[in-house]
Amino acid sequence: MSLAALQQNLNNSFAITRPQWLPICQRSDLVTNSGVCALWGDTSVYSTETLKTVTKTVDQRSVALFFLPEQEQQLYAVDNWDPIAQAGVIARGIIAEMEGELTIASPLYKHHFRLSDGVCMEDSSIRLATYPLAFNGDMVYIGSNKIQ
Repeated sequence: MSLAALQQNLNNSFAITRPQWLPICQRSDLVTNSGVCALWGDTSVYSTETLKTVTKTVDQRSVALFFLPEQEQQLYAVDNWDPIAQAGVIARGIIAEMEGELTIASPLYKHHFRLSDGVCMEDSSIRLATYPLAFNGDMVYIGSNKIQ
């Protein structure tokens, strides 16, 4: 195998991930000690054969954002979809401390999900996806891991 082919094999074998930060909302959109829902994902614009512009939404999801200014970690983001109730309601849940962990209680069946990692306290096989959030001035950014 040539050196160039070996290098290409190594490049294909190892992917380096780096978080990409994307704006999701303004600081003023957040509610202190409560949740809000934000739609996040890719929206692409396509031109059809008739030269009309069509906006097609690709891979968008509803994310629940929580702002807890008195905590060491102030921002949390988890999927808004409650996998137990099969409804987009997590942002409407009640924030509570349970077993020393910050949780969000689903408003429908009252299951508690840890804000730090999305694991359900009543059934650890159930989990919400979590996302990093950060302030940059008055904007809130969400972190997305993309293969670079």
